Amino acid sequence: MISASRVLLGVCAALLSVVAGGCQIRQDMADQPKNRPLSPSPFFDDGRSERPLIENTVARGSIADDDLFVPKESNAFPLPLTPELLKRGQERYRIFCSPCHGIQGDGNGMVSTRGMKHPPSFQDPRLRQVPNGYIYDVATNGFGAMLSYSAQIPPADRWAIIAYVRALQLSRNAPASELPPDVRAKLPGGGSSK
Repeated sequence: MISASRVLLGVCAALLSVVAGGCQIRQDMADQPKNRPLSPSPFFDDGRSERPLIENTVARGSIADDDLFVPKESNAFPLPLTPELLKRGQERYRIFCSPCHGIQGDGNGMVSTRGMKHPPSFQDPRLRQVPNGYIYDVATNGFGAMLSYSAQIPPADRWAIIAYVRALQLSRNAPASELPPDVRAKLPGGGSSK
């Protein structure tokens, strides 16, 4: 007859072999053949795995965006202003910009309510006067506490955001006389004031 201690010993041995086998599988995954960044490699004569850029090469996709580049001092807008562009700009603004700048562009986003420095309001007269190229440059390269968004936001979307920011600025500062008649009629007093 088999004693209880032998059965217990057999069960323990079986569990130990399962656990040990699982550890081996995990270790095999960690020991895959691969090159880590800047690790030595026998493939090239100089022994480096990272290669310098080949002279006169252009990064994929960079030429396609060249027509969207505008100098910092320019007020040009390289894309046609359409309702679709403004809608895209609103969507991208809410994702990337509103956490700091706020939904209305007043600098009262969630980040500032949690103790971070308030970014300037887009309604600030100084920012209403800056050229479009300046806003594009800030979104691309960052400014002050704001980091660069060039890796997160493609150039066309940056321009869509700028169009939306300009619409936000105009929405608070447009004279009622410049509004379409149907919109003016919805204003208190029929839009006769302002």
